[in-house]
Amino acid sequence: MSATNYSEDSIRTLDWKEHIRRRPGMYIGKLGDGSSRDDGVYILLKEVIDNCIDEFMMGFGKTIEIKIGENAISVRDFGRGIPLGKLKDVASKMNTGAKYDSKVFKKSVGLNGVGIKAVNALSSHFEIKAFREGKMKSLTFSEGNVISDEPEQPTTEKNGTFVHFTPDFALFGNFRFIHEYIESLVKNYTYLNAGLTINLNGVSYHSKNGLLDLLEEKMDSEGLYPIIHLKNGDVEVAITHGAGYGEDIYSFVNGQHTTQGGTHLQAFREAYVKTIREFYKKDFDPSDVRTSIIAAVSVKIEEPVFESQTKTKLGSRDMGPEGISVAKYINDFIKKQLDDYLHKHSETADILIKKIQENEKERKAISGIKKLARERAKKVSLHNRKLRDCRVHLNSKEERRLESTIFITEGDSASGSITKSRDVNTQAVFSLKGKPLNSFGLTKKIVYENEEFNLLQAALNIEDDIEDLRYHNVVIATDADVDGMHIRLLLLTFFLQFFPELVRRGHVYILQTPLFRVRNKQKTIYCYSDEEKYHAIGKLGANPEITRFKGLGEISPDEFKNFIGPDMRLEPVTLNKDDLINQLLPFFMGKNTPERQDFIIDNLRIEEDLVEAI
Repeated sequence: MSATNYSEDSIRTLDWKEHIRRRPGMYIGKLGDGSSRDDGVYILLKEVIDNCIDEFMMGFGKTIEIKIGENAISVRDFGRGIPLGKLKDVASKMNTGAKYDSKVFKKSVGLNGVGIKAVNALSSHFEIKAFREGKMKSLTFSEGNVISDEPEQPTTEKNGTFVHFTPDFALFGNFRFIHEYIESLVKNYTYLNAGLTINLNGVSYHSKNGLLDLLEEKMDSEGLYPIIHLKNGDVEVAITHGAGYGEDIYSFVNGQHTTQGGTHLQAFREAYVKTIREFYKKDFDPSDVRTSIIAAVSVKIEEPVFESQTKTKLGSRDMGPEGISVAKYINDFIKKQLDDYLHKHSETADILIKKIQENEKERKAISGIKKLARERAKKVSLHNRKLRDCRVHLNSKEERRLESTIFITEGDSASGSITKSRDVNTQAVFSLKGKPLNSFGLTKKIVYENEEFNLLQAALNIEDDIEDLRYHNVVIATDADVDGMHIRLLLLTFFLQFFPELVRRGHVYILQTPLFRVRNKQKTIYCYSDEEKYHAIGKLGANPEITRFKGLGEISPDEFKNFIGPDMRLEPVTLNKDDLINQLLPFFMGKNTPERQDFIIDNLRIEEDLVEAI
């Protein structure tokens, strides 16, 4: 066996842009194609907007203009404008920026002098302009390389910064922007920055009531009591309870949506339970206090420490250089403000105690069933192959944790094909046995009594806390036929009924697999629709071989690799404010009604196979 030649010639120092392009995960998490909220194309946008927000937080620029094209993005703020002589360094010199000077930028998001450089290096086209005191400076880059460096010139433009970029197709593939994701991102920025206006493709977004507006936007039905809205200079919270299960808490740091939580979220959860116990003078179980809670918490911290460049989880222990701990600051705030509120609003206090008591009663009623269910799940997981796990999980430290995916399949043939084709590092497979139960209208007791639901819950690791979710992407992979669609609906009903936050947080997807394979001796084209099929037929010429895939099990493992690899098509399951769960589920999954029959008839689509005619 020949030994690898490890010598001085093996040691290399990468140029800044080459390092970013070779290791993009260190800077923007996963690349992705835009189908997930945390795909890299959105992180690039956030990095640019974060700089605009930091200007606003320092009192400069109340408006941000954002334009989203098919593949390109433009962002213009009206802050102070980057000093013209340093524009090139700010855009292309690592660890360069004003965020290191806490007097210039206090409680900002961008801290490492890296974000805008990552956008530059990962874009095929990157243009940046600074307008400052009647002068402007402009530079254009491609993949981090300077294409043009224009001299300073006079301008009548208002102070500020303009960035225009196109993510590199060579890295991101055939990506797409999902408007709902960007709109949600923009709304969050306005909720967290009262007085800020963001214009997105001509539509203006503005918030007067901060987290109160945010919570009203996120909720799909009225809370059990009016939203409790509390704030001081550095902490703001909004709290209510709904009729569903689980916890739905949105957390933010300096305007950044920390989707993975962190020290501030943990401090809020503990402080809330402690305050409620002391107010009612009862030692409630924490789960009884927090079940069905819908809340948002925002904190402002000097020099925050995040666990990654994508800033999705706060690691800071202190609020700032003064050394006051995050836990103590939030606890003192909640203890004083929430306690005062409940004393002043006895109606809300009465509703809240009744809800906690209902949660306690239900928890005790199913405690015995849960114990048996845990034992059954443990026994089954040891002695069968329902779950083929992967090596990297969402709660791990590995760089690829955001790629962690579980495919929920029907039957042995489909799960077998995916299992043989998957990436064992990041992709797990859970095999359903037959059609799941229609869980609409049932209590959470059924989650433990029904073996399939119990095992699925155990596989996802969401029994006790949604924060313990084991996989970042929960993908429903069923056949594209009537039975497959039915199973898909039943699984979505299960998630919306008992774990709606999985859907709201963007973890649930539908796997899109090809319906047709069109090929001749030279080329094979996989088609996901009739339109793509007709286009492929025209491209390949006369008499190509056409195969209609009736089920996932009919696709060989070798072919399946094409559909769950880098070019995997995932359709996100999203909920808008207009999509009220308490209206959707009764309509689609409740007892049959004339209204639903009319809906089916009105939306019935008859497909005709035109292959022979062509």
